[in-house]
Amino acid sequence: MNKKRIRRNENIVKLSKEHHFSLLFCWKIRKGIKMETPAARITKYVEYFKTNFLRPHFREEEKILFAALKDKPVEKAIEQHKEINILVAKPSKNTDPKSVEQLEKLSGIVDDHVRYEERQLFPHIEKALTPAQLEAIGKQLNEEHPLSKNEYEDEFWVKQ
Repeated sequence: MNKKRIRRNENIVKLSKEHHFSLLFCWKIRKGIKMETPAARITKYVEYFKTNFLRPHFREEEKILFAALKDKPVEKAIEQHKEINILVAKPSKNTDPKSVEQLEKLSGIVDDHVRYEERQLFPHIEKALTPAQLEAIGKQLNEEHPLSKNEYEDEFWVKQ
């Protein structure tokens, strides 16, 4: 299967790179579940990722990128952000067997959301906004905060 590489406008590449971290987040959760890592251990990673990646990323998208275009595709992404925020709040409160189901659900929804933004929403935004608008967005994104490095120490997804 020959996959065509998505070319992203240089001004929003930072968000796409952050999406890569989100896909790794999903993979790590799935790998941890497959290796029967205790849900409480994976949940600690979800807490870390929520604080260090998801919330800042959602804030940037909503405050900077989405602010320039209020339409149905953007509204869909914002609704997905709300759903994900609800799900990341739940695992921290669960230590029962249902938390594995919650983690699986979370990884699926985050994965679907990232693919929606990359394949549908971002191309839509790139076409709808002017080069000047995209450049202004790029400047704001680069001023907000640098791309974080994932330095989570408990590699529960790695076979010991």
